[in-house]
Amino acid sequence: MERKFQESLEFAKTMDLRDPLKDFRARFHVKEDEIYMDGNSLGLSSKEAQQSIERVAGDWKKEGIKMWGMEEGRYFHYPKLVGEKLRGMIGAEPNEIILNGSITTNLHQALATFYKPNKERYKILVDGLNFPTDIYAVKSLIELKGYTVEEALVTVKSRDGREILEEDIIAAMTEEVALILLPSVLYRSAQLINMEQITEEAHKRGIIIGWDLAHSIGAIPHNFKKIDPDFAVWCTYKYLNGGPGSVGGLYINRKHFGKEAGLKGWFGNRDDLQFLLEHRFEQAGDAGGWLQGSPHMLSIAPLEGSLDIFEEAGIQRIREKSLIITEYLMFLAEQRLEKYGYRIGNPRENHRRGGHVSLEHEEAYRISLALRDHGVVPDYREPNVIRLAPAALYNTYEEVFRLVEILEKITKEKSFEHYSAERGTVL
Repeated sequence: MERKFQESLEFAKTMDLRDPLKDFRARFHVKEDEIYMDGNSLGLSSKEAQQSIERVAGDWKKEGIKMWGMEEGRYFHYPKLVGEKLRGMIGAEPNEIILNGSITTNLHQALATFYKPNKERYKILVDGLNFPTDIYAVKSLIELKGYTVEEALVTVKSRDGREILEEDIIAAMTEEVALILLPSVLYRSAQLINMEQITEEAHKRGIIIGWDLAHSIGAIPHNFKKIDPDFAVWCTYKYLNGGPGSVGGLYINRKHFGKEAGLKGWFGNRDDLQFLLEHRFEQAGDAGGWLQGSPHMLSIAPLEGSLDIFEEAGIQRIREKSLIITEYLMFLAEQRLEKYGYRIGNPRENHRRGGHVSLEHEEAYRISLALRDHGVVPDYREPNVIRLAPAALYNTYEEVFRLVEILEKITKEKSFEHYSAERGTVL
């Protein structure tokens, strides 16, 4: 259904009044003099997250080591207990999710578990637009198994530098491919890959497939009961608002519960045997068997608070607003910014678009710097992309309107020319 947007500020304000999620904004620490559009890189802190951190810190202060046994072992089971709160977001079965380490360490764990090369099948298939950490992990495992990257890595290249076509991925699924690792949403262009189609095609060929949900979880609902991936990993500090460096997530399909974890640690033991401290490893019978060290309680805590909000709001409603507000942003960009050299670099179709908009401009880096000094927090990605993520839970349509107004002013007046093009660190 084509939506009828208007360019006026009054229209934006009317949209905010009608927004069914508008009350959730008050539960986040939003700076009223700032337009925060970087929730796809680091989501804002919520009041619930802050309260959860304080609760865990208070239990540590009060109980010391006794906190492990509080409330029938609540903290002992924290990685699974809080992980269960994510089930509805991805359509997982009970005990298929754990919270552990970081997205990169979970990638290493999954690859070490599922990449079992042999003479016939020894290649790993990736895409050429994925975030570098995924590729680093894949190359590491290839080399650890005694292969060279040149002989064992298959990279599906983009035809236009923005998207990866499903047909190209399928065509690359040769008999030598043992494992596939792909992103659900491409971090630069916001392309949402058809996970169900690709997973089905991989399994037809006997190929293990895993997905990186870093840029979809918390913004897009998934149905893993239907998609049936072998594993998935994600971070929790983007759309899930778990806080900087918050714990990573790992999904193991229950059909693999009998498989031996590639990287073992004492928390992967059966609960009843863990504190016997024997050197014999008896793996837990669910995703908990892929745990390694002691739970990162202070890293899991803010996520627990944040997920309370998600459970209340509902991922379907979050996706509905995300689609509308990003479509509104694209509408305004087309109407007011294209004449200044901006281009929309993400798919337009709802079923192919993630939770952010990719604005391309030859001066994207310097424009991003200028945006900061105008009270807007964007996200820049090489070589020419300003990523803008109006988060459904706390961003408003009026903020989107103001954002485009500021972009127009910066470009029309060429104030970005006052900034250096020399690259800094995080932007």
